[in-house]
Amino acid sequence: MSSLRHLLLCCLLLLGLSACASFTERDPLRIDLAGLEPLPGQGMEMRFLLKLRVQNPNDEVISYNGVALDLTVNGQPLASGVSDQRGEVPRFGESLIEVPLTISAFSAFRQAWGLSSRPPLEGLPYVLSGKLGGGLWGTRRFNDSGTLNLPAPLSQPRT
Repeated sequence: MSSLRHLLLCCLLLLGLSACASFTERDPLRIDLAGLEPLPGQGMEMRFLLKLRVQNPNDEVISYNGVALDLTVNGQPLASGVSDQRGEVPRFGESLIEVPLTISAFSAFRQAWGLSSRPPLEGLPYVLSGKLGGGLWGTRRFNDSGTLNLPAPLSQPRT
């Protein structure tokens, strides 16, 4: 009876170790803004169709069931979007994902107020964060950040 317990314990230990080995480290997804098209809004909100190009630099297909993202500009939340679409990003490949994005009137007002009180000297920092839903173990999170450069005011003389 004791040897049967030891054998069972060893089998469970080997099974646990093999499960941990399957969680290999993956390279992060590469996300680029591919397009932005206006959509009809409700009331004072603004809506856009955001097109993201998602590149998968890994040796495995990424299947997703739902997308969520948030856009922060100048340290303040600006927009968010969700979509229940399903799809795949092929191994060492890319896919175009479309997500409806909403900017509330309050968020737009807050951004305008922040720009009027202290205009940026070197552009507006942004952070785009989100996730591709894939169940308990398959959800893939992504982040992209940078600076949005504003055009020079029209009143400035050209050199």
